[in-house]
Amino acid sequence: MALIVAPEPPLAPWLAALDEQIARSRQFFVDRPVVVNLAAVQDQVGAPLEFLEHLTTRGLNIIGVEGIDRAVLEGSRWAQAWVLGATSRDRLVLVPDDPPPADAPEPVPETEPPAQTHLIVERPVRSGQSIIFEAGDVTVLGSVASGAEIIAGGSIHIYGALRGRAVAGVQGNQAARIFCRRLFAELLAIDGLYRTAEHWGEGLHGRPAQAWLDGESVRLAALE
Repeated sequence: MALIVAPEPPLAPWLAALDEQIARSRQFFVDRPVVVNLAAVQDQVGAPLEFLEHLTTRGLNIIGVEGIDRAVLEGSRWAQAWVLGATSRDRLVLVPDDPPPADAPEPVPETEPPAQTHLIVERPVRSGQSIIFEAGDVTVLGSVASGAEIIAGGSIHIYGALRGRAVAGVQGNQAARIFCRRLFAELLAIDGLYRTAEHWGEGLHGRPAQAWLDGESVRLAALE
């Protein structure tokens, strides 16, 4: 499972936002392969290679580069990382806004629709998939397989077994919580603090549970 990283010009503010994300959730990029999509900066002279170096200095494990003419990478150490015909759908499930119903009325042009703050996933999340929704809460009506992950700006609700990773409160929301019907998770994290399966505590494995922040630590408790 690889994470797609796609910069947007100007690069300085984008990198500053990345630094803030890393500071909040230091484990987010640890040991995760990264594919970089450079389509948005490919026309800026020197920017693609410069951007790749910036990511490397931040500890990102770059395994592939896409969205760019291969010739731009020739002669650099990234030449062999170019991905032919890459498709992010195979590595990362990006979460779009829900489409409006067919009979929905036309929106008023001068009125912007309210931002979506809650995502409902009506299917199991398979191994190798990531659901990323930083605008609010995520609810999964099925299970989350080992090797899958849910990343939310708010709380996470799993109405099945949680065997993968759940990362809540990625926008600095310390009040975020994680709920699941059966706890088998590999990692739980809230606002950059995390606990792994070796530290759940007595009697929580396989049971309904919740996780929340208590000061500088992640607390867990059974829901039964």
